[in-house]
Amino acid sequence: MAEPVQQWWARRQFTHGVEVPYPVGTYRDAWAAYPVLVRQYHPVLNAGITLTQVPPAAEVLLQWQCDAGHIFVATPTEQRNRPAGERRRSSWCPECRRLAVQRPVRPVAGRPSRPSRPPRRLCEKTPDVRAGTAFVSECAPKPASAVEAELRAWLYEQLAVTQGMNAIRLRQPFFDHLEAWPDILLPELQVAIEYDSTGRHGLEHVGRREAADQRKDRLIRATGWEVIRVRTGKLAPLGPYDVQASTLGRSMRERTLERLREIRGDLFVDAYLR
Repeated sequence: MAEPVQQWWARRQFTHGVEVPYPVGTYRDAWAAYPVLVRQYHPVLNAGITLTQVPPAAEVLLQWQCDAGHIFVATPTEQRNRPAGERRRSSWCPECRRLAVQRPVRPVAGRPSRPSRPPRRLCEKTPDVRAGTAFVSECAPKPASAVEAELRAWLYEQLAVTQGMNAIRLRQPFFDHLEAWPDILLPELQVAIEYDSTGRHGLEHVGRREAADQRKDRLIRATGWEVIRVRTGKLAPLGPYDVQASTLGRSMRERTLERLREIRGDLFVDAYLR
């Protein structure tokens, strides 16, 4: 019988006798054939457990989120066995499927129909490159945080990576653009780093703005990148690799570098150390 992901993980910890029964990346190859499911799955919705730690045949209830924003629960087997017709449309979402088969409502005689909304027009300045490509965007806002600039300078001192990139090409629109503008990009590692604070008036990265941050992170992860958020001002973590800190000190910098090792592995990160 399928069980919630927290109970399933705790039981695996007990039976295996270790804190992490399935290390990150264990089932990466098995899930590579299901890119839509990789895009729909997010660790934040599943107790911080990544999809590469879940066996494809596990009887566990996981939360998924489609591109339209619908959240639903299904086991890995249920997701992998969706009818082929649904997979071609990349719906794989019961709510999207329900809406797709609903018959259109006929207008009442004598009552004018409600005008449809015009399609959202996307910015045409985004280059036509492969999703996940880092580039220099003329639409990206200029950096405004001195702490962010200090963190960026320190990372570039530690890592021999391409500097100057400020945007990632997305698969799905984020507001009016097919690109996202993280604070710091490490293209060779495919890791984006965001520096979050509540701002002068305590309104930044909370409420609706936090929801926008989460959506942005999902879109970035859907391209193969990972996101680290350095969260200050008692902001709670949004993702599995976020770093909570009060100041830009040695501890926070070392934890950020450690997160890079957790994501890409020691050997890969060490190859770029100066």
